Amino acid sequence: MSERPAPHRRAILACGLVLPLMPALARAAPKGLTFAVFRNGTKIGEHHVSFAGDGAALTATTEATMTVKIGPVPVFRYLHRALERRTDGVFTSLETNTTTNGKAEHVVAERTGGGIRVDCPSGKATFSADTNPMNHWNQQIFAGGPLFNPQTGRLLKVRTAKVAPGHWTIRGEAEIDDYYDDSGAWQSLTGKLDDGSKVEYRRV
Repeated sequence: MSERPAPHRRAILACGLVLPLMPALARAAPKGLTFAVFRNGTKIGEHHVSFAGDGAALTATTEATMTVKIGPVPVFRYLHRALERRTDGVFTSLETNTTTNGKAEHVVAERTGGGIRVDCPSGKATFSADTNPMNHWNQQIFAGGPLFNPQTGRLLKVRTAKVAPGHWTIRGEAEIDDYYDDSGAWQSLTGKLDDGSKVEYRRV
């Protein structure tokens, strides 16, 4: 088994994600959410989400940083920043910048009259109007419609299911479990990378 984490699923996990945003989310996390990120029990980074505005005009800023080492030597470095906007709870725009082991990616997505227009490293595309970026902080996106990867701009081949109150599963090209408290605030995440390693997000 390789010690180097697979970037494919790590991108989905870090990005670190419309139906109307639950007002409870804004009340539960008016300033933001912070998580420690672990791989196979070892802390490798942090994931922060900060919020500005309200349900009528909400801005979410995400920053995820990760470094995996073999002994003292870094073998994987990851930095992801995202700025997402929603109006009346509906996704309107997203801009992300990601650097993975020195490779930079930039994605811009915005709602147009006919759908969601995305400009990403692989080209330009227009998705259906009910498509959402995979942002784990808003569990409402799992209730319906396609999802796209905020890092790559590509549609995700996944299926989502609510298996218990506050517990959503994401399966397909990702294997992720997201957990939320009674108010709808994101509490934790567990996932599996392509190399079989386990990733955990623990709220701090």
